[in-house]
Amino acid sequence: QVQLVESGGGLVQFGDSLRLSCAASGYIFNNYAMGWFRQAPGKEREFVAVIRWSAGSAYYADSVKGRFTISRDNAKNTVYLQMNNLKPEDTAVYYCAAALTVALITRPHEYPYWGQGTQVTVSS
Repeated sequence: QVQLVESGGGLVQFGDSLRLSCAASGYIFNNYAMGWFRQAPGKEREFVAVIRWSAGSAYYADSVKGRFTISRDNAKNTVYLQMNNLKPEDTAVYYCAAALTVALITRPHEYPYWGQGTQVTVSS
C-alpha cells in the first residue's frame, strides 16, 4: 500500500512561485510513476506532470511546460513540483498520484494511489 501526502500550497500573486511536495510512504519501488494532477472548481481533473521514480524522465502538460518542473528525492521518498510564473488559471487543488508502471502515464484512472490534495490559489 502506498500513502501520499501533499503540502506546500497557498495563496500567491500572479508571477509568483510555489513548490509543492509529495511525501510517499509504503512500498515505493523504482518502477513507479509519480504524477501531479490538478482540479479547478467545476472542471475535470487534469494532468500536470509525471516522473519515473527510478530515473529523471519526465513529461509535462503543454499548459505548464517551461514554467513547472517535477523532480524527486529518492532518499526522502518525496516528489516535488516547482511552479514558477504562476497564473490565475493555475488555481486548483493539486494532487499527487502514484502508479506501478515504468510508463509516463497521464490519465487519472491509470493511477490507483492518490494524496488528499493541496490548494493553490493565484490572484491577478
